[in-house]
Amino acid sequence: MNEEQTNMKGLILATILCALVIIISRYLFPVAEVTNTPQTTPSTEVATPAVQEAATEAEKIYPVEQILKQNARININNNDIEGTIRVQGSRFDDLMLKKYKQTLAEDSPEVELLAPGKSASPYYAEFGWLTTQKGIKVPTDQTLWTVKGKELTPDTPITLEWNNGQGLRFIRTISIDNNYMFTINDSVENNTNQTVTLYPYGLISRTPSEEQSATSVVHQGITGVVNNNLEEIKFNDLDEGEHEKFKTTGGWAGFSDRYWFSAFILDNNNAQTVKAGRINKETYQVDYLGTPLTIAQGSVGSTNVRFFAGAKEIKLLDNYTRQLNIPKFDLAVDFGWYYFLTKPFFYILDFLYEMIGNMGWAILLFAFLLRIVMYPIAGKSYESMSKMKKLQPKIKTLQERYGNDKMKLQQETMELYRKEKINPAAGCLPLLIQIPVFFSLYKVLNIAIEIRHAPFIGWIKDLSAPDPLTLSVWTHLPIPSILDIGVWPIIMGITMYIQQKLNPAPTNKDQARAFTMLPIIFTFMLGHFASGLVIYWTLTNILSLIQQKLIMKKHGI
Repeated sequence: MNEEQTNMKGLILATILCALVIIISRYLFPVAEVTNTPQTTPSTEVATPAVQEAATEAEKIYPVEQILKQNARININNNDIEGTIRVQGSRFDDLMLKKYKQTLAEDSPEVELLAPGKSASPYYAEFGWLTTQKGIKVPTDQTLWTVKGKELTPDTPITLEWNNGQGLRFIRTISIDNNYMFTINDSVENNTNQTVTLYPYGLISRTPSEEQSATSVVHQGITGVVNNNLEEIKFNDLDEGEHEKFKTTGGWAGFSDRYWFSAFILDNNNAQTVKAGRINKETYQVDYLGTPLTIAQGSVGSTNVRFFAGAKEIKLLDNYTRQLNIPKFDLAVDFGWYYFLTKPFFYILDFLYEMIGNMGWAILLFAFLLRIVMYPIAGKSYESMSKMKKLQPKIKTLQERYGNDKMKLQQETMELYRKEKINPAAGCLPLLIQIPVFFSLYKVLNIAIEIRHAPFIGWIKDLSAPDPLTLSVWTHLPIPSILDIGVWPIIMGITMYIQQKLNPAPTNKDQARAFTMLPIIFTFMLGHFASGLVIYWTLTNILSLIQQKLIMKKHGI
């Protein structure tokens, strides 16, 4: 039994330390990358354009406001977004999210999602037609459409028209809902004297900033569901000129950030080819090429695609999945390995938040309810640990008597456990249960936009950010960032230390020293985690202490 206890605690320690190494490495060693600009690259077969703005004036970058004034534009306005569509090329390249600010400052600007070419971080979408028939003109990113309508709103769609001068009339109707979903309906009138075959395509081009292309515990990069499977490609996983290609019927693909994303949603009834790649050092592109559309002379052909550009509001994404039949649209949110826990945890927290009105108190109530659910399991474990704590004097006596005879010491210790009907491994169960719960809640606090900028009490103004009241703030001293932690992590470390003192010490001295270091490691590690997670962990420790103390008192310890 003593050997079993040692092995079990060693396994748990190794698991915790491995997890810490992974998280620390992701936190301390981010990878950086960077900036963009479009032009069509020819191909011997039908291929979507690879877009990058023509470099002029030595790659000069212009302010967004200046670029927006250079072209005629269509205003976009609904409940959640505002911006414009460039008439030339019918390009979606200017979009702001009304409900979200970039920082907590009162005068902070709104979050900018899409941005035009030649700006610091271009990010835009285009949709159109391609053909392999020689001599037939199709719209390009330079086409100047004729606009019918003044402003794109949920009640007023916009229609754009273009005649190629050869008998083909291209008509595009763009509509928008009250949130983040655009619908682009394209039709082509064939007034030529021949049958025409066209290929619908769409693309999203992007130049991420250094921060956006850095590694993160939350996926940032290319994402999508093709063939009903989630595909995720980090920015730096692709070399220049490299791309990945997928054949799919239905699905969606685009770019994902921590809280925002864009994606085109494909037709569930027709096959498409989706391609994701790195156009050059700075520019990435996701595009699709649809099933060819054959239009006989004197007839009309049409196709439509949806385009999402907005915030990762989980309930809204679930609604889109149900209402628009978009496969696994919620997976735009990086729920992680523990999806089966992470998503339910979010919905529980959201329910408690709607009931209480404060996300911090909702997290604390969640911790309390979770402790109630786990009370029977934890109770048995704490009883086992209390009995072991009571046996510590006898175990020390055995160690003094058989210290030089490891085999005899093990036999006598096992016999003692057998007589007292104690299973030392049972005390490890609460920790094993807490690991997936911890990582699931860690994910929720990192991915749920509903927690972004959510305040608690006192100095905690954003539960998704680390505790801002750090040692350097107290002391005004230049403290290294890894050691610069806030008040809540220190409180959590103290509660963890007290809880550890209530447990029986490992018989192995090296292991005992390692376990003594855990509260310190966790204090400094969680000092840079979301404050909401630290608050949850602190209350969990306090509730565990109360439960453990009551059980120890019951057993006369």
